[in-house]
Amino acid sequence: MNLPLYPAEPISPDLHAAIMAHGLHQVNLSRWLAVGSLVGLIVLSVAWELVLAPIKPGGSLLALKAIPLCVPLAGLLKNRMYTYRWVSLLVWLYFTEGVVRAYSDRAPSNYYALIEVFLCLALFVGCALHVRLRLRNAKTQGILHESDPPSKADL
Repeated sequence: MNLPLYPAEPISPDLHAAIMAHGLHQVNLSRWLAVGSLVGLIVLSVAWELVLAPIKPGGSLLALKAIPLCVPLAGLLKNRMYTYRWVSLLVWLYFTEGVVRAYSDRAPSNYYALIEVFLCLALFVGCALHVRLRLRNAKTQGILHESDPPSKADL
């Protein structure tokens, strides 16, 4: 719904409640997209390097690349806005690795790299949508004004 932020005529309380419920539903969907793709990326990273297609037989230390992904998981689960913002930047390192390995590795490792690329894109979209929708909902509820920068207390 693209309704004006400050309509010329006041809207009914029922319509306002419906808009708020719809907005919160979208925020929750974007949150679970981000969390689900992050968990999928962690599981894929560990399984890929230890079981599915390790570089060395028996696994490799490259599985440790999943550790930086575990750090933001708590922040996403606690719904911290700042975590969504910096994870959307961190994910590009894993995206780059996936693209390089999809091009250079042999099957089946290149297939896992393509899955990594897909999960990275889903994580980025989930984080970006979550931040955007939360800020829009805060403005719609009157917590923020158009000219105000968001603070942690507002969100």
